[in-house]
Amino acid sequence: MDTAELSNTLETAGLSPYQAAAYVALLDLGAASATEIAEASDVPKPRIYDVLDGLESHGYIETYEMGSLHARAHSPAMVLSDLRDRATRFETAAEEVEERWEQPELESNRTSIVTQFQTVIERAETFIEDAEYQIQLSLTPEDFSRLRPKLAAAHDRGVSTRISIHTDGDDTELPTDQFEGACLEVRHRRLPAPFVALVDRQKTCFSHHPNSHDQYGVLVNDRTHTFVFHWYFLTCLWEHWETVYSDYGDSFPVGYVDIRQCVRDLQPLVDDGATPRVHVEGFEVDTGDEISTTGVVQQAAFSGITGSEDPVERLSGQVTMTVLTDEDETVTVGGWGAMLEDVEATRITVLEIGGRNVVADQPLFRRP
Repeated sequence: MDTAELSNTLETAGLSPYQAAAYVALLDLGAASATEIAEASDVPKPRIYDVLDGLESHGYIETYEMGSLHARAHSPAMVLSDLRDRATRFETAAEEVEERWEQPELESNRTSIVTQFQTVIERAETFIEDAEYQIQLSLTPEDFSRLRPKLAAAHDRGVSTRISIHTDGDDTELPTDQFEGACLEVRHRRLPAPFVALVDRQKTCFSHHPNSHDQYGVLVNDRTHTFVFHWYFLTCLWEHWETVYSDYGDSFPVGYVDIRQCVRDLQPLVDDGATPRVHVEGFEVDTGDEISTTGVVQQAAFSGITGSEDPVERLSGQVTMTVLTDEDETVTVGGWGAMLEDVEATRITVLEIGGRNVVADQPLFRRP
């Protein structure tokens, strides 16, 4: 440690700049007159007496008269003890700050505005760790690399993960092997986009693109607000972009967390006379109680839309499945935010397909 660094450290320990400079000079001199100390430390001579008096009161030096005021440094034991005590207190304070600090908990129906992207992505990591059935993400390749271990763990738990990965240029190619084991589908948006993480229809993390004029983040723990971000994700970040990786399958069982994708696959089959057998998990719309039922799909339709293949138009209308359960009850099934149906489905599993017009070698299903 050089002289300047030692002086700065002593200032941190409580000495004034002049006191630190005079003490370091006196350590080198051993014993000296006030005038000699002032000259060696560049302390103004009119100030040196007050400076030495202060150092003496701290216990760093002692002064004595020998024709003029002289000073010598005390044995360093006392100074070392003081410095080590201060170091211990700094360390203890650092540990206490670390122990007391934690990300503020988002209570139910709470939204928080934050200024740092680091806070947004750290909260996304926490949400992904706790995910039970669905994750939707918009992020950069770099953000994906950071989140991949937690996404892989969620994938292993059976969480359905769809990723919109965005890059700034049209010529960027993504190595698709990095996505294996971490998600079910990836689409490539060749335009800048915000960071968005939607988890279990309840939790949202949002942050503007770094080059955006506005820079802030939003943390949400609320179904209604998350529903709005979900539609933004579907219409702007998902439907129109190219699929670059998929883990789709055409063997049974086939699971869905989005009824719209399920109906897209089942509707033409049901219209041709097929009888898909499904297991539905979700909540009763009237009571909010959990429900789990199995039966045969009698109807799968996008209401109010006739023959449109535009993805946004097919997203905008009501979508319903009618299921005849094993208990011989007819149940209508809707998706996220269902109000008119009997059940809001959180997962639909197609167990098998029966019927005369199923083409065996045609990929029938997508696993969203």
